Amino acid sequence: MKKLFILLVLLTLSACATSPTGRSQLMLVSPEQAISSSREAYVQTLLPLEKEGKVDSNPTTSKRIRLITGRIIAQAIQLYPHTRNWQWSIKVIDDPEMVNAWCMAGGKMAIYTGLIDKLQATDDEIAQVMGHEISHALANHTAERMSIALATQLGLSGVAIAAGDNQYKGAVLSGTSLAAATAITLPNSRTSESEADRMGIELAARAGYDPRAAAALWQKMARVGGSGPPQFLSTHPSPANRQETLQALAGQMMGYYLDPSPRPVYNLQ
Repeated sequence: MKKLFILLVLLTLSACATSPTGRSQLMLVSPEQAISSSREAYVQTLLPLEKEGKVDSNPTTSKRIRLITGRIIAQAIQLYPHTRNWQWSIKVIDDPEMVNAWCMAGGKMAIYTGLIDKLQATDDEIAQVMGHEISHALANHTAERMSIALATQLGLSGVAIAAGDNQYKGAVLSGTSLAAATAITLPNSRTSESEADRMGIELAARAGYDPRAAAALWQKMARVGGSGPPQFLSTHPSPANRQETLQALAGQMMGYYLDPSPRPVYNLQ
């Protein structure tokens, strides 16, 4: 048991990375592994929905989302050139009750019609959502959440092995595609949320979308009623003073928004 504990500590200490904001991150799963696994998980997630005709069912809505997201991706590539090689993709999922959006590692994205319609979201507000989600991928938050899940799994398996429980001796993950699929439903840390807020509002402003829409979007999100809070809020816990922080950030980003330079668009198929 002592040897296992030492091994886990050594793995943790040797598997650290630094986020774009300078924060130390646990990385048992490399960004490359996260991207590869997310690619598989993306297909598995969308396949049953495509069979039901619930993916990109409205060409007008899909075209709108591709344009907004394409402008943000163009800015992401300029700031983070390594993402030029990502297989960027965005799909609109037809689910009028689901107020959610996500971006897996490597730029595999989805947004639900519930978020667009229930919030009556403007282009500026949708840009804040997608900028925020893309920032999670840019900051390797998917790999970080997968690493935390894997560390937990390793710890639980180690305890079971030490206790002689044969049922769990094979419980250590042999692959990460399941973790990638699960990562989009796991809550982000408040630190990750703050990073994505800061990075996302800048991306959207550089793409020509009003940064003042960020605070308005979160106010709308908080007002969505029904049987419970929207899925987006359950996976995106609100840092303290988020509204005030977003309003302050908006003021800092107005220069990017008001820049008259042309806004390139990444061509999403």
